[in-house]
Amino acid sequence: MIGQLRGILLSKQPPALMLDVQGVGYELDAPMTTFYDLPKEGAELMLHTHLVVREDAQLLFGFSTENQRNLFRHLLKISGIGPRVGLAILSGLSVKEFHLCINGEDVVRLTKVPGIGRKTAERVILELRGKQLPGMSVDEDVGIAGGSDEIRSDAICALTALGYRARDAEKVIGHLAGQSDGSKGLSSESLIRQALQVMSGGSR
Repeated sequence: MIGQLRGILLSKQPPALMLDVQGVGYELDAPMTTFYDLPKEGAELMLHTHLVVREDAQLLFGFSTENQRNLFRHLLKISGIGPRVGLAILSGLSVKEFHLCINGEDVVRLTKVPGIGRKTAERVILELRGKQLPGMSVDEDVGIAGGSDEIRSDAICALTALGYRARDAEKVIGHLAGQSDGSKGLSSESLIRQALQVMSGGSR
């Protein structure tokens, strides 16, 4: 089992990234909550990893925190939850938000994650309610401040890759960017974070 990788970040295009570890390029998929924490390409990076071995493929998943990875592993133990759905959940909800969702039995919030229907959401809550889940991480609020067409395009592509409809992604991104005051400092990561909060039913 590959549990951790440290190397140079070669590329990042949600949900995929590539890490150069002593000349070997590892391809990984990661949730958006991990992409928020990624450095610029060419910088050193350490990721907690989980390897899924199938008959036709070996899939490697990377996470910026051990709590994210451990929660991912909890999700994979639930019937009907595969790696892609697990990534979608961790992209739409932070560890803290997911914890609150389970404790509050918030089925509606979970069903706003692409790939999660009501029956699956109810099963997730039933399976995890009362269990000792990985610790909660506190997310910092990220403001929206202006934005270029390229940043908007990157954000829309990331949302559609996570399963949201392009029309919905374009509408939310356009609305968020339209609320900006034109100041500097917008990144695609901050725009994606705000859009996911809106599209998953969270408050901004």
